[in-house]
Amino acid sequence: MHILITGAAGMIGRKLVHRLAADGALGARGITALTLLDALPPGSPDGFGGTVTSVAADLATPGVAETAVAGRPDVVFHLAGVVSGEAEADFEKGYRVNLDGTRALFEAIRRHGAPYRPRVVFTSSIAAYGSPFPDVIADDFLTTPRTCYGTQKVICELLLADYTRRGVLDGIGLRLPNICIRPGAPNKAASGFFSNILREPLAGREAVLPVGEDVRMWHASPRSAVSFLLHAATIDLTPLGGRRSLMMPGVSVTVGEQIAALRRVAGEAAVRLIRPAFDPMINAMFATIPGRFDTRRAVTLGFHAETAFDAIIEVHIQDELGGVIP
Repeated sequence: MHILITGAAGMIGRKLVHRLAADGALGARGITALTLLDALPPGSPDGFGGTVTSVAADLATPGVAETAVAGRPDVVFHLAGVVSGEAEADFEKGYRVNLDGTRALFEAIRRHGAPYRPRVVFTSSIAAYGSPFPDVIADDFLTTPRTCYGTQKVICELLLADYTRRGVLDGIGLRLPNICIRPGAPNKAASGFFSNILREPLAGREAVLPVGEDVRMWHASPRSAVSFLLHAATIDLTPLGGRRSLMMPGVSVTVGEQIAALRRVAGEAAVRLIRPAFDPMINAMFATIPGRFDTRRAVTLGFHAETAFDAIIEVHIQDELGGVIP
């Protein structure tokens, strides 16, 4: 099996690459080749016995997508994109990377023609939804995004469904919850503070909280995100019909409940490192973000995530801190 991963140098991309390399197989098929593409040079995984091709390029640049699919990968994990805050701040870059890059990839696949029809797993977002919301959002709730990032993701979902309908690819779009706790340095994602207020105190550093403790969000861990991707690449997609994108499972908590979980896991000393610095604009933005979902469609298909926020913190301690709080 040959696998292409776009956005392979990103946080989820790196974890996916290392998981695939460690497993050596996807489903029942052994992996013989990995093509890793990102704007930054993707690293090669340790211990992988197959061929690794790393490409540092912008998927939206003419010719890059054609080169990426030249080897006719069996599975494409399309993770490449700029994050929400950056897409909002730089209108042209957001549309070029998130939309034009996706269209270029799908067109490069189409030009190969039948019988080539790869499985394409596309990472969409919770940002696909826009207010006003019911208390619990069903999977068939209208996608009316209120941000550039969400709009770009929804357009790509429509393209994924249409190219699937035309027989070009076999696509599935995963609307990811807020991925928490994100390791590494803070990025330009508007939702970054949900991770910052946990990751930084766990490392003994101060973190800024710009919203009220009543703000609610739908979360899953990076470990769950990787499991979503692997499961989506191997299951029968026939039950999806024409509705090719669906919301992934997660945990619904307020910021106050996040902090309470941090207190239970790491103690009061960690909580004291959170410094409130209320930002009305950021608070208003996340006061309109959906916080509860009915994901029975995804669960029926075998997707699973954490069921308690304490478990999300424990995943970070195990995967990023060696199992020990510094």
